Amino acid sequence: MIILHLVLWTVFLSPLMNIVYSGDPLCGLAASELEGMFRPGDVTIGVVLPLHLYNEYQKNSFTEKPSRVTCSNFSFEVFQQLLAIIFAEDAINQTPEILPNITVGFQVYDSCLMIQQSLEGALIAITGHGTAIPNYRCHQAAPVSALIAHSASTHSILLAQVLGTLHYPQLLRYIKKVRLKLSSGKDFYLDENGDPPAVYDIVNWQLTPEGAIQHVKVGSYDTTAAPGYIFSINTTIIRWATGDQEVPRSLCSDSCQPGFRKAPIIGQPVCCYQCVPCPQGEISKPDYVDCIKCPWDQWPDSERSSCLPKITEYLSYGEPLGGILAVASVLSFLVPELILKLFVQYRSSPIVKASNYKLSCLLLHSLSLCFLSSLGFIGAPRTGTCLLQQSAFGIIFTLCVSSILAKTIMVVFAFLATKPGSKLRIWTSPWVSFLVISVCCLLQLILCISWLSLFPPFPELNTNSQSRVIILECNEGSAIAFWAMLGYLSLLAFISFIVAFLARRLPDIFNEAQCITFSMLAFLSVWISFIPAYLSAQGKYTAAMEIFAILSSSWALLICMFFPKCFIILFRPNMNSKEYLMRRDCMVSS
Repeated sequence: MIILHLVLWTVFLSPLMNIVYSGDPLCGLAASELEGMFRPGDVTIGVVLPLHLYNEYQKNSFTEKPSRVTCSNFSFEVFQQLLAIIFAEDAINQTPEILPNITVGFQVYDSCLMIQQSLEGALIAITGHGTAIPNYRCHQAAPVSALIAHSASTHSILLAQVLGTLHYPQLLRYIKKVRLKLSSGKDFYLDENGDPPAVYDIVNWQLTPEGAIQHVKVGSYDTTAAPGYIFSINTTIIRWATGDQEVPRSLCSDSCQPGFRKAPIIGQPVCCYQCVPCPQGEISKPDYVDCIKCPWDQWPDSERSSCLPKITEYLSYGEPLGGILAVASVLSFLVPELILKLFVQYRSSPIVKASNYKLSCLLLHSLSLCFLSSLGFIGAPRTGTCLLQQSAFGIIFTLCVSSILAKTIMVVFAFLATKPGSKLRIWTSPWVSFLVISVCCLLQLILCISWLSLFPPFPELNTNSQSRVIILECNEGSAIAFWAMLGYLSLLAFISFIVAFLARRLPDIFNEAQCITFSMLAFLSVWISFIPAYLSAQGKYTAAMEIFAILSSSWALLICMFFPKCFIILFRPNMNSKEYLMRRDCMVSS
């Protein structure tokens, strides 16, 4: 400890003593009035630094001159900076290549870390003789060319404003564009602004076994070095606070992967968190605090780190499912037309007459249209197709079912009219059947027109059903109107089924009641099973499900109503004769 005191005395305090007790009367000051240090030179640099870090204020009575502030707690670190300035000036003065025939001096003032004393020190350095007189220079020595002040912004900004007002210019204006080689072999130069090259040591504070802190140079940043060597660091000699060479972790939790966000843990430091999965349709990058929602037309990739464009989907003719259903619809359309041609050819035969030829032709035409109506559900939805899609299907199927209902009613009326004295013969006229069909279709037509007028269907992009697909579909406009249309259609089919079921045992060789019963049973079964399948399907499979129901129910009506008659016409011509009909009537009556 004694050796340390001697070193401090020799290195730091002896320069002060040489000035305080100088024999020169011009620079001799009483120790109690010491305000700074001065060295003459052709160029003088002012220095205002906080050589003391604390001060004690004296109470002012305002009746006499206030005493000076008492400074305390000498700062060896700041004094070391002052010695570095003195050393630099000595090196400049001793190197003729830098400033030939010019010496650099200094004037130092202790600010005691007080703003008012920093300002006083700057003005004294400019004025001279220990007196701060703004805009006057009292000493005969060289004026102050630049001022070095404390790095704290509150001090440096104030002094910069004052010096700027007094038109003091950028430090070291006399040594611009200087370039020389130092004793260490490195080049030293100043740019056009008088700034030296940036040369910094990277220092690691390490704890010695004795508990002291030593500064170990582990690298450097030197703009004068060759390219590639400006920044260099030796990580092998770095010692962290943990005592080892491994870089300490600043987090107590692992990094969150893409698709997760960091959520704080209650009661834990901010560096502790848990990784929470992002909600559906959102992404995140590693260690994101919040997830980012993808745009409406994009969806997260498998890693949920970026958004990809969604695929637009609809039931098209180009895909296998749409192509198969389209071909099936067209081929199915041809079957009723062929049966109609067969009925026209054999319209005079008993079996065709007994099945009500005109109603059969109307039913076959409506079945052909039923098959074709399924094509409206294939292809990209447009405004026109969405308007006609469901309404055309509902009206055509109503025509078909109402025709069957009319045939059923006509079967019952025809049997009842054969009884003696019956007054129902008038109801067996063809206009009755067409009246039934007209009334049934008119009600469905009114419902569809009201639907299209008030709540018209329209094409829309559905982004909610599937996360990765944009479904191009027709919005029905009103779910109530859609199900009302289907409900009315089902009601007609149910009425036809009940009437035909009650008339199934009527004594007629060509009684269609049984065929109608089976056809309506199949029709209702298809559409009852369609409801849950339709509600559970999504995207293009919703349209495919409705097409399948249309084709299935149409084929059920076609098979039950016409295939037995076609079989008799083509393969049992003996059953399609008046003699066979009369013989069967006799067998039934006996």
